[in-house]
Amino acid sequence: MRSNRIITEMKLIARQVLVIALLNIAIIVAAGQSSNTTKGVLSGDRSLDQQPVIEDTQDALKLNTDLVNVVVTVTDRNGQAIDGLQKESFKISDDKVEQPISFFSEEDTPVSVAIVFDTSGSMSDGTIERAKEALARFIQTSHPQDEFSLIDFSSNPQLLLDRVRDGNAVLDKFTYVHPSGNTALYDAVSWGIEKVSEGVYPKKAIILISDGEENNSRCSFSNLRRKLQESGVVVYTVRVGMLPLPKSIGGMVMDQIAAASGGKSFWPRNSERMDETFEQIALELRRQYSIGYLPSNFVADGKLHRIKVSLTVPRALSREMVVRHREGYYALAKLTAR
Repeated sequence: MRSNRIITEMKLIARQVLVIALLNIAIIVAAGQSSNTTKGVLSGDRSLDQQPVIEDTQDALKLNTDLVNVVVTVTDRNGQAIDGLQKESFKISDDKVEQPISFFSEEDTPVSVAIVFDTSGSMSDGTIERAKEALARFIQTSHPQDEFSLIDFSSNPQLLLDRVRDGNAVLDKFTYVHPSGNTALYDAVSWGIEKVSEGVYPKKAIILISDGEENNSRCSFSNLRRKLQESGVVVYTVRVGMLPLPKSIGGMVMDQIAAASGGKSFWPRNSERMDETFEQIALELRRQYSIGYLPSNFVADGKLHRIKVSLTVPRALSREMVVRHREGYYALAKLTAR
């Protein structure tokens, strides 16, 4: 009898802890919405995954939100970003089931950006110098409050700058770079995801500058792809360097990394096109839309759930527009014991 009473008391305590945690969440959310609804909702730009998280002192209880945030880019057929669209212009589906849009933002807000560039032996000093010149155009066009991380990679990635707001410091680092070694491209992008995820801004992006020739990573492509889908980080790939070998898959690698994240892949063939590429990326980041919804068909199965965003504008206009966003998210349980 005594053991049954103890078990009953423990269950009551556990329920009280859970109720208190839920009340705290409600208070925090209400306070955030009253002060700034858009910023409060958009602060967890990491899919349906880790935010917010409340854990008890025994590290036994983990509470996750089922909020899904999607960064959406809309361009014309020439690749120019289109701004000014309203919430009513979009429709979003989760595994082919249409969802009501809970919140919407088109604000020009700063971005946490990781610039990941290849310094392996397949690159050249001239290519790196041209990329540096084009990157200056990107910094000039980007939001003045953007924060930058800088990662170079050859046989291994290394962090050169960690979340600075000085664009000139980024450019100065390129002066001391000389190509050598193998190419740990997947490892470098994976690390870039981690660094921007630590950034202060909800909007997060990576600019990958490489020829796409991977040959030295511990991280596999499938693991990298999942990490991109979980994080919500948008990746822009800029393919540079020497002409690819006959059986090279570098172009395909760069295309798939960009596509999985909702970003875009570029292959500028000359200095002028490279300047245009970096300017286009900067403008896209400033004209992105943030869309959030609570999945009505949510199942905590840990599987990939596909996202589809489309436009509700007249058909004649929608035919001239291209919509990009990440492929999906991995559904995690709202409440897990461990």
